[in-house]
Amino acid sequence: MTKFQSQFRTARRAGTPIVVVRSADTVSSVQSIILALNGKQETIPLMQWDVMRGLSGVNELGKDVAATALNGQAPEMVSGRPTDCLGLAQTLPADCILFAHNLQLFWQDAPVIQAVLNLRDRFKGNGSMLVALAVSGSTLPAELTEHSLVLDEALPSAEELGAIVAETFKAAELPAPSETASAQAVDAVTGLSAFAAESSLSLSISREGFDLAECWSRKRKMIEQTPGLQVWSGKETFSDLGGLDQFKKYVTAIFQGNDAPKCAVFMDEIEKAVAQDAGNSTKTELIGILLSWFQDREADGLILLGVPGAGKSQAVKAVANEFAVPVISANVAAMQDQFVGNSNKNLRKALATIDAMSNGKPCVFATCNRLDSLSPELRRRFTLGTFFFDLPTLEEREKIWAIYAQKYCVDTAGGRPDDNGWTGAEIKECCKKAYRLNLTLAESAKYIVPVSKSSAETIKALRLQASGKFLSATDAGIYRYEEQAIATGRKIRE
Repeated sequence: MTKFQSQFRTARRAGTPIVVVRSADTVSSVQSIILALNGKQETIPLMQWDVMRGLSGVNELGKDVAATALNGQAPEMVSGRPTDCLGLAQTLPADCILFAHNLQLFWQDAPVIQAVLNLRDRFKGNGSMLVALAVSGSTLPAELTEHSLVLDEALPSAEELGAIVAETFKAAELPAPSETASAQAVDAVTGLSAFAAESSLSLSISREGFDLAECWSRKRKMIEQTPGLQVWSGKETFSDLGGLDQFKKYVTAIFQGNDAPKCAVFMDEIEKAVAQDAGNSTKTELIGILLSWFQDREADGLILLGVPGAGKSQAVKAVANEFAVPVISANVAAMQDQFVGNSNKNLRKALATIDAMSNGKPCVFATCNRLDSLSPELRRRFTLGTFFFDLPTLEEREKIWAIYAQKYCVDTAGGRPDDNGWTGAEIKECCKKAYRLNLTLAESAKYIVPVSKSSAETIKALRLQASGKFLSATDAGIYRYEEQAIATGRKIRE
């Protein structure tokens, strides 16, 4: 029995009249609840309602009770609206369970709120229960909060998904997968509902066998239906990064150490997503939800501060292939909606997906170009530290040139341009332009304006802010601006 089923049974024994069930698959939730009744499902009148079919019975007793309540009238005509159905529920006998599908679409309306509240005392007195089925992340109106028990049905566990994998292979008349193949299949559907996982597996199986890449592709598409989420599918590894040795060493220790994370969450330019706007209550609530999630999950995280183009984003994306874990890009700004309830729902659903993808062990990487927009409360959640990404050293630039010269088939025999103060992104762009425009590197460099020149004061301020306070992505220990500037000749000339 799952934790959700156990919680429901407790609520049933306690005579809870109004239960809100939030789930990624509400149809499956009904079946889970029926199983939680422990063999009594045929002795309890079970009914359901949705906006198209109206009131109907789930089992034989429920069909009889629904028919009596409808009194011979067409259910979709008499009980199609939620207020109609909730009104009819007043006439139901004792010990009934009524499932109301997608009630979150209507519970902001005053008549629906009142109709739900009207059932509280009646159902409490006769042992009946209203089960309001809602999508993950839905937020109750304030008027119902104190009168309802909210239960969240988690996405399937690895063990449950393993059973689905075995059943799917058996239904396809394929040999049972090996332990390794089964684990790979489970990884490919972790984060999906049971129904979505079964569909993805079925569509990835043919007579030739199981197509793991196709299953991952389908999973990415499903996850990306959640506003603000995207699964990174690039090919980068740490070998594609020139330099940043200390950061790579530290992250390797995290993902190969004890209690290693199962998923990396990438929040790019987080300062823009969480910057407080005067009067923007939606963003304030989203930040509050995010802070609570960090605390409740005890999620680990790192802040990557530094010069634009210094490799922060690329370093996070490389984690996917370096350690064979999914990297999920989470864009909080894209989760915002004109309605506060929808914004909260989007973020909660995204966080529930991340929980399932990571088996409760996410590692959050937040990149930013300035820290003054991040509240102290949010910065404290990133317990693994803050790394500063400076302009690359001469040694790092040599490695970066070698990587991109090979990638873009650029001839370096004629020498490289003066690259003092260049970022890795600018070196890449120089090689890319040389390839596309059939130019020498020296000619291509004429079309590059280094950020160290265009934003010299901003970079200097960043370096001074980071000096003595944050970890260096390049060298062991704390970043020191003056010492590094003297040692590497990277100081910006004023």
